[in-house]
Amino acid sequence: MSYEFLVELGTEELPPTALKTLSNAFTQGICNGLDSAKLSYSAVESYATPRRLAVWVKDLAQSTPVEDLKVWGPPAAIAFKDGAPTKAAEAFAKKNGVEVSELATENDGKADKLVVNAKAGGEAAADLLEGIVNASLAALPISKRMRWGASRAEFVRPVHWAIMLLNDDVLPATLLGKATSNVTRGHRFHANTEITIQNAQSYASTLLEQGKVVASFEDRRATIAKQVAEQAKSLGGEAVISDDLLDEVSALVEWPVALGGRFDESFLSVPAEALISSMKEHQKYFHVVDSKGALLPYFITVSNIESTDPAQVIDGNERVIRPRLADAAFFFETDKKTSLEARREKLKSVVFQAKLGTIYDKTQRIAGLSQYIADKLSINASNAVRAAQLCKSDLVSNMVYEFPEMQGIAGYSYALNDGENETVAQAIVEQYMPKFAGDTLPASDEGTIVALADRLDTITGIFGIGQTPTGSKDPFALRRASLGALRLLVEKGYELDLRDLITQAAGQFSDLPKADSVVEDVLAYMLERFKAWYEEANIPSEVFQAVSAKQLSTPLDINNRVYAVNSFYSLPQAAALASANKRVSNILAKNDAEVAGEVDAALLTEAAEIALAEQVQKMQTAVTPLLAERNYEQALTTLAGLREAVDSFFDDVMVMTDDLAVRNNRLALLSKLRELFLHVADISLLAVKA
Repeated sequence: MSYEFLVELGTEELPPTALKTLSNAFTQGICNGLDSAKLSYSAVESYATPRRLAVWVKDLAQSTPVEDLKVWGPPAAIAFKDGAPTKAAEAFAKKNGVEVSELATENDGKADKLVVNAKAGGEAAADLLEGIVNASLAALPISKRMRWGASRAEFVRPVHWAIMLLNDDVLPATLLGKATSNVTRGHRFHANTEITIQNAQSYASTLLEQGKVVASFEDRRATIAKQVAEQAKSLGGEAVISDDLLDEVSALVEWPVALGGRFDESFLSVPAEALISSMKEHQKYFHVVDSKGALLPYFITVSNIESTDPAQVIDGNERVIRPRLADAAFFFETDKKTSLEARREKLKSVVFQAKLGTIYDKTQRIAGLSQYIADKLSINASNAVRAAQLCKSDLVSNMVYEFPEMQGIAGYSYALNDGENETVAQAIVEQYMPKFAGDTLPASDEGTIVALADRLDTITGIFGIGQTPTGSKDPFALRRASLGALRLLVEKGYELDLRDLITQAAGQFSDLPKADSVVEDVLAYMLERFKAWYEEANIPSEVFQAVSAKQLSTPLDINNRVYAVNSFYSLPQAAALASANKRVSNILAKNDAEVAGEVDAALLTEAAEIALAEQVQKMQTAVTPLLAERNYEQALTTLAGLREAVDSFFDDVMVMTDDLAVRNNRLALLSKLRELFLHVADISLLAVKA
């Protein structure tokens, strides 16, 4: 026998950006409570709308399982003296709710002890569910809980009703100050009446049919996506449906109806990103593009009512969006009257960081570092330097003040309006790439250089004043900046020494409190970010450690070595060679002072050591050109051919022989062997696999 359990909490409109999170947390909290109580169930289904959170638990056990327990007490020798119970026996009996005469004696494998054979479990689910649900509500991720009126209950929004059903029956309980019933409410406008829910199975269908409410968040989301796509098609375009906007709109409506509207084509002269931002952020509209991705003068809104006159709803939305787009157009046209060069002067009054100067100072440093990087790459630096000088000028524009996400994008348009080189304009917009993990990189070298210089300036400056990020605090997003800089260096194929770049960046600051240590601190921090990078690529940590042991500082070279070592790691010879290298490393560490520089062929007497010496010489000839070409993968694959000779050497040759000359010669041979691999990485650190 089992129950169908339903719980619903009815509220004022819940925060739309938090609804999905609240629903998931509410469901997970109930599941955790049931699991903790050992109440079995077959599945759960979540429901979430602007005015309700609900969970249906299917095939819920009627009670917790009954389990046999054996409660051990004090040793029998202590519990009874001369056949009479001691205080220890009486206390044990009292603690377990039995008479002393009911106590039994059993051996626990070590001694005879008092024991109570009891049963645990068997609690009725009906007695546990109120506590489980309330515990889940109390644990919801709500940053600020509030109270309303005389109620002492705290929640993110006022609570109006609560439902708890076991099959067809109401489970009496109190949730956030509301007594449970089987009565919910329908859509605020279409069916604002009380609706009786007969059981959990009929919950969603009853709300849909009687209440004009699509209770399932996912069903509502799918409906909206379909409707929006159909509306866009009817307008001759394609809707751009982002997940975050789709989730937010799904959390704003209970009965979705998508409607298409239009705005004046003249607004298309404004950068599309500004129009899209206004539509998305302020109005929650989906924008429409043509087959080439160009913005069309249409938008799609999702209404929470099914109007008898949808034309009026559309007209109302068109009238609302018009002044918002007019503001964007006004800002754009006004901003174009002042050049980026002129705006740059205003940056002298905008503080970047109190100890690091103004934004103007930062652009000066970015320009200097851009010059240095361009020279290193043998790229004409003029466009990169010009872009660096102007890259932050749009921060003091009206457009960016109103639409912060227009940083760089506005600068691109204003640069072209000012007559700046197209390459300069492109670099201004590309300076922020990549914005997040997986984001696209700058297409131009100039944009890459400015983006790299900007990040290195920030990281070096913040470290230089001692404000290193912590596990919970990273106000300047240095982790993201570091990963972005590494991606730029690696994926753009720039053979640049990071230590050198950081040194140059640090040298542009007039006074850094941590000047003596900042270069090594920043280098260590940035290279440490590689760990997360390779973890996402499913590369074992020991592979990175093997390369990291080389203490290199050129990210592109490090990356090439890591992938080469990772490929080597999968070879059948890898484990044995890694173990052999570890053994060699240990031997050499203990006898470093005795190792001769070169191998003396005359002192090679054993067949296995002669064979190994020949193989080492052969491999040295084979891999030298590969290493010169930095073809590390082929070099390691070639060195894998040493396994048989290495195995035979350790099987047949005693390294630490009494003959000092022979011993040193064998140590020298092992040193040559290890050096072959150390040209790429310290593969002895891969021995953990073996």
